[in-house]
Amino acid sequence: MAAPSSPAPAPGDAADLAVEARGLRKDYGGTAVLDGLSFTARRGRVTALLGPNGAGKTTTVACCEGLRRVDSGTLRVLGRDPATDGAALRPRVGVVLQDGGLPTGVGALEALRHLAGLHSDPLPVGPLAERLGLTSFARTRVRRLSGGQRQRLALACALVGRPELLFLDEPSTGLDPQARLAVWDVVRQARDAGVAVLLTTHLMEEAERLADDVVVLDHGRLVAAGSPAELTRSVAALTFTAPSGLPTASLEAALPAGAVVSEPEPGRYVVSGVPADPRTAATVTSWCATHDVLAQGLGTSRRTLEDVFLDLTGRTLR
Repeated sequence: MAAPSSPAPAPGDAADLAVEARGLRKDYGGTAVLDGLSFTARRGRVTALLGPNGAGKTTTVACCEGLRRVDSGTLRVLGRDPATDGAALRPRVGVVLQDGGLPTGVGALEALRHLAGLHSDPLPVGPLAERLGLTSFARTRVRRLSGGQRQRLALACALVGRPELLFLDEPSTGLDPQARLAVWDVVRQARDAGVAVLLTTHLMEEAERLADDVVVLDHGRLVAAGSPAELTRSVAALTFTAPSGLPTASLEAALPAGAVVSEPEPGRYVVSGVPADPRTAATVTSWCATHDVLAQGLGTSRRTLEDVFLDLTGRTLR
C-alpha cells in the first residue's frame, strides 16, 4: 500500500498542481476537523477524496472552494489562495453540489444556456446537453426534475464554462445505471481534456472506476494515498469453499502469526493477514486433510478499494 502522504511535487511540475494542501488544520468548537492534512490534486487527473462520515471531506472541499478558511497550513487552488482570491478563481472552477444550487423556475436547457452566456468561451450547449441526456427534459422546469435529472443538469452547468478544476460531490446520487455511465464518460472526457477533477463519493466502485489518484481521510488526517492499483496491490487473500461451520480458530492456530480466517458466507472461507503463497496454501490443505475436509476452489482473490477503505477506517457505524 502506498505511504499515507502525497509526494512532494517534482521539480518543474508545480504547474500541474490544481490543488496543493500542506498541513491543513481546521477546528470547530475545539475539535480538530482537519488535523495536519496534506494532499495534492493534479491537472488532467481525477482525484477521489474518500473517508467515512465526519472524516473531514466536506470541510476540505469547502476550504478549497473558498467557503471556509483553514486555521493553519497552506492551501493553493490553481496557484491561488481560495480564501482571498475567490473572485479570480470562480471563472476557472466548476462546482457540482448534491442539491445542484440551480434556479428552479426555468426550463433545464434554458438554465444551461443562461449560464453558458455568462462565460466568455463556453462549451457548445447542444452537444453537452446531448452527451448528458438533457434533451429529453429540456423544457421541464428545474423544480420538476427528478434528483437524477437535476444532477445531470448540475454537471452540465459546471462544465459549460470550460473549468480548469471541477469539484464533484457524490455525482452518482439519484442516477440510474445508464445515467451513471453517461456521467462517468463525461467526467473522463473532461479529465482527458486536462481538467483537474476532485471527487468525493461513498461509492467505492465509482472511485475505483474513475479515479487516477485516491486520498483517504479519517478523523481529519491522511491515512493513505495512491492510485487504486497501488492501494489494492497488497497481498491477496486466499479463499476456498468447504462445509460450513469449520473451526476457524483451529485453522488460524495452524497458520503463521497474524492470520485471520473468516467465513463471510456459509461455506466460503477467506484467509487474510498472511501472504497467499504456496506455503500458506499447503498449510490450509494439510489442516483440511487432518479434519477430513476437502478444500475446493483454493485460490486467491484481489482486494477491492472497498476492502482497503474498510481496513483503514474501520467497519463500525459512525
